[in-house]
Amino acid sequence: MTDDLSARARTIIDANLYMTLGTADETGRPWASPVYFAHADYREFVWVSKPGARHSRNIAARPEVGIVVFDSHAPINAGGGMYMSATAEEIVGDDRERALAVSSARSVAHGGEVVGLDDVQAPAELRLYRATASEHWVLDDRDYRQPVSP
Repeated sequence: MTDDLSARARTIIDANLYMTLGTADETGRPWASPVYFAHADYREFVWVSKPGARHSRNIAARPEVGIVVFDSHAPINAGGGMYMSATAEEIVGDDRERALAVSSARSVAHGGEVVGLDDVQAPAELRLYRATASEHWVLDDRDYRQPVSP
């Protein structure tokens, strides 16, 4: 059953374009934001955002995040969800090239554009972020969250 749940987790991540990123500010006030994402090995999730966006400011203050990926078009009682605990950060330095390759490959596959270094560093408005998942859960057939390793 674990293999089935791991396959389900990978399918959910691969089939969806957006993840809901749950952040909190320095006082613990929560905020949720949908972001278009790409991933590397189902553990590293990358996206671009404005550094002044509330979720970006929250990550700078408190890097612990929660992530949910789900199909919002699924019929009632037929959807699946993938839940993760992660640590997020703005990507700086040499790590950006690999993350940009991951992001751009998925973007182009979905009809978007290549994102280059000039798009995510000053004076551009956007920056590149990543969340590294430490725990994964997926809903089983009885609607219980089960730990998985995708």
